[in-house]
Amino acid sequence: MSKQVSLTQQIPEKSAGLRLDQAAAELFTDYSRGRLQQWIKQGELTVDGQRAKPSSRVLGGETLRIEAELIAEGEVVPQDIPLDIIFEDEHLLVLNKPAGLVVHPAAGNWDGTLQNALLNHDAGLDTLPRSGIVHRLDKETSGVMVVARSLKAHASLVNQLQTRSMTRVYEAVVKGEIPPAGTIDAAIDRNPRDRKKMAVLQGGKPAISHYRLIQRLPGTSHVEVSLESGRTHQIRVHMTHIGYPIVGDPLYG
Repeated sequence: MSKQVSLTQQIPEKSAGLRLDQAAAELFTDYSRGRLQQWIKQGELTVDGQRAKPSSRVLGGETLRIEAELIAEGEVVPQDIPLDIIFEDEHLLVLNKPAGLVVHPAAGNWDGTLQNALLNHDAGLDTLPRSGIVHRLDKETSGVMVVARSLKAHASLVNQLQTRSMTRVYEAVVKGEIPPAGTIDAAIDRNPRDRKKMAVLQGGKPAISHYRLIQRLPGTSHVEVSLESGRTHQIRVHMTHIGYPIVGDPLYG
């Protein structure tokens, strides 16, 4: 399934000095900045009929024209997998992802994923990046996820995640009696000795986690964790790093 996009907008004078992709994102709010950048690079979004770079500065008054085709993802097939839907309207779908369900296809899990289930629930999601999925949870992590059902919602959710105006809070049970609260500021990267794992490594990607104690349990602690970054396995790696691994974690526990 595909959809033809033909749109024209004039850059207002107040946008003079902005990058082209920034100015375009302000005018074409139904589309994410990443998608607009792609169209600019492919020559499908032009300035006064000419190709330009996403980083080009605009003067104001130019005419932006989009002639592009939204291509369905295609390689991900719909599969009849039950979904625990909490809320749904024409723009958003909120669901509870169970432990054991992979979010989207990747090496070792090419089907049977949340993305396959979403396409079965709503075939129209195939024109959205990753079928509307804008964030992920690890396979063995359960929790609430928000999925976009329209381009406008997708662009808005991506922007909220990038600007951190959307808050994500996690809960976990860890081994030991953890202090009442703390912050873990430790860079994370791929474990050089085991490529399936991540590790705290000097020179890795910046990662910051904040935790607070909810309840002490026999030999364990129930904690709430919020993230300033979203690295792969971040909570699992950080908790193990400070000596309080997550109970039942087969990889880091």
